[in-house]
Amino acid sequence: MSMVLVTGGSGFIAGHIVLQLLAAGQRVRVTVRRLAREADVRAALKAGGVDAGERLSLAEADLRSDAGWDAAVAGCEYVMHVASPFPAGVPDDEEELIETAREGTLRVLRAARTAGVRRVVLTSSFAAIGYGHSVRNAPFDETSWTNPSGPDVQPYIRSKTLAERAAWQFVASEGSALELAVINPVAVFGPLLNADLSTSVVLIRRLMDGTIPALARVYFGVVDVRDVADLHIRAMTHPAAAGERFLAVAGDFMSLAEVAGLLRSRLGAAATKVARWELPDWLVRLAATRIPAARLALPQLGRRRNATSAKARRVLGWAPRPREEAIIATAESLIRLGLA
Repeated sequence: MSMVLVTGGSGFIAGHIVLQLLAAGQRVRVTVRRLAREADVRAALKAGGVDAGERLSLAEADLRSDAGWDAAVAGCEYVMHVASPFPAGVPDDEEELIETAREGTLRVLRAARTAGVRRVVLTSSFAAIGYGHSVRNAPFDETSWTNPSGPDVQPYIRSKTLAERAAWQFVASEGSALELAVINPVAVFGPLLNADLSTSVVLIRRLMDGTIPALARVYFGVVDVRDVADLHIRAMTHPAAAGERFLAVAGDFMSLAEVAGLLRSRLGAAATKVARWELPDWLVRLAATRIPAARLALPQLGRRRNATSAKARRVLGWAPRPREEAIIATAESLIRLGLA
């Protein structure tokens, strides 16, 4: 079997991609910022039901440095570039966040091109599609691009947009024979492999432990991490995926109040602290004058967006789980790991 490189191997999405690749008999190399994480990576995969053994190897590489990337991609036919900075709040330095995302992506692409990699599958985001636009009723699809200068475009959204734009430009101008496919997930939920929590999973934890005492009127798309991993793998080898973007979303977007209601209805006593009251927008704006977390919600208050995964379903035969299953799987994992 050919070798596949997965960047950011200790992360939520990357872990599930590695898990599915190994389960299919693939040889996998993952990058981590410190090789001391190897035991953690292997333990997470074992928790997911796979003993990686010699089919898994690790390489040390950091998105902020050129060091290690040539060695990481050497001998690989495919690269899954999943690693990207995702701050839980407002970053101290917006430009540093953008530079890490954009320049890190270009480092991976340069190394892949030089090594003769066949295809890179880049993990982008709905953040690169659905923001900076006027209000619209039609669902977003892969033809849409976020306007980085839009009033609702926060630093993370800008970083994902500029990083993906840079990737497409590089492949068009300097990529030689390198192929690129891009996956654009909405908020990713699902079963945890370890206690390293992604930003989306932290939201469910904060609902369950009562850290979020009331609900802002915000909406977001939902997709299961297992289906996001599956879509990456389909895009890795399918001939029609080269040069294409694929939105990963399961159904219509959900409101935070809908997510909270689902947790209460399905988890019983484990959800007794989940907030019940949806605040009017004016009260959220008032709270934002004192609470930084509330400030993050302001640009999205009342903004209803939807997106369609019709292209991924039609071209790659992708069939995601229901969004409710993804939310509940997250909560059950938090309970199992003693984190909620």
